[in-house]
Amino acid sequence: MKFFIQLVATMLICLILQFFLPWWSIAIGAAGVAYVVGNKSLNSFLAGFVAIALLWVGYALTIDLKTNSILTEKINQLLPLNSFILTMLAGGLVGGFAALTGALFKLK
Repeated sequence: MKFFIQLVATMLICLILQFFLPWWSIAIGAAGVAYVVGNKSLNSFLAGFVAIALLWVGYALTIDLKTNSILTEKINQLLPLNSFILTMLAGGLVGGFAALTGALFKLK
């Protein structure tokens, strides 16, 4: 249950933070939620990873649909992986490690 609460809270808080602050504000939001929820280390990492990965891929898909895939097609030609997978990995790793940091601060 804590996992689901952390997942949803991280998505909501990071979505709000991204409207007003730079991209790295997701780390602050994910760490703060993990600290408050108090999940164990692995569960915090997974919740942060999944929350930010879903948030960023949803946002990327929204932008992609609004712009008729202009940038996505060019990036997919340059890079060996799909741009959506790279977006999920980049955001997910930042969110996961930030949530892990917040969870480990709670243990001290």
